[in-house]
Amino acid sequence: MTSRHCVDKTIKSEQADLQERSMASVRLEHLETFAMIVRCGGFRAAAAERGVSSSVMSQTMAALEQALGIRLLNRTTRSMAVTEAGERLLERLRPALDDIRLALVELDQLREQPSGTLRINAPGPAVDHVLCPLAFAFMAAHPDVRVEIVSDAAIVDIVEQGFDAGVRFGQQLAQDMIAVPLGRPLRYAIVAAPAYLQERGQPRTPSDLIGHDCIRRRYPGGALATWAFEKDGESVAFEPEGRLTLSSAHQELQAAVAGQGVAHVFDDYARAGIENGTLVEVLADWSPTLPSWYLYYPNKRHSSAAMRAFLEFVRQSTRQ
Repeated sequence: MTSRHCVDKTIKSEQADLQERSMASVRLEHLETFAMIVRCGGFRAAAAERGVSSSVMSQTMAALEQALGIRLLNRTTRSMAVTEAGERLLERLRPALDDIRLALVELDQLREQPSGTLRINAPGPAVDHVLCPLAFAFMAAHPDVRVEIVSDAAIVDIVEQGFDAGVRFGQQLAQDMIAVPLGRPLRYAIVAAPAYLQERGQPRTPSDLIGHDCIRRRYPGGALATWAFEKDGESVAFEPEGRLTLSSAHQELQAAVAGQGVAHVFDDYARAGIENGTLVEVLADWSPTLPSWYLYYPNKRHSSAAMRAFLEFVRQSTRQ
């Protein structure tokens, strides 16, 4: 063997050793961090989900890229983009992480006591009047389970966003989801302060709302809420007009009690004000019944012990 061949063999051996040491320093949690940053769309959102600082996420990514010897993310102070190498890694990484999570779920099923974190996405009204009371009672019965509830009016992909379950109206559910009803059917209430109605008059039909100060709601996507009415087979869709536009039922109720106009909220919000006299319900005979809220979750064969325990708890609670 010539000296040149010996040198080449030594260099290749050193390169192989270096690559082996580099790959050995890659940690699973670093790969999970990379996938989470991409899924969340940035370091700040991923850090908030994991409960750490953005600098910790940045340091983790730097360590991973150094160990791999290649850049996975192009990032500036304002933007972030996945490199070609990062995309290729993600293609292999996502199913691998899913397999690892499934293996951990199967191990968790062997535990007698449910534990871990249960993440649920739901609109504000469902959180306020259905989900929070259920979660509080469930946590008292299962002290090893942590519950995270994210209030969001937008329709989200709960699987992609890492939620165990979501809450929506029945007609808003995807076909590949399993749904469990939560509580009774819903209805809206049209309410206003007694002093406002004394000054402006009490509407007897939906058309009487024309000329009233209706407290409007704008959804996160930008659309304004339409008020729907129904009586004796007649349906009316009303586009409210008013000087005040808000984004939550709590704000609308506060404005109505203050005499700012007529509010359109779920009757769960208005019931206490109606009972204590700070609000008066109008057009009650025009209020249609709506479907109940539904807890929905992916049609998977495996679910965590915490999720299974919560489903059973919901079913028992709704039967009472």
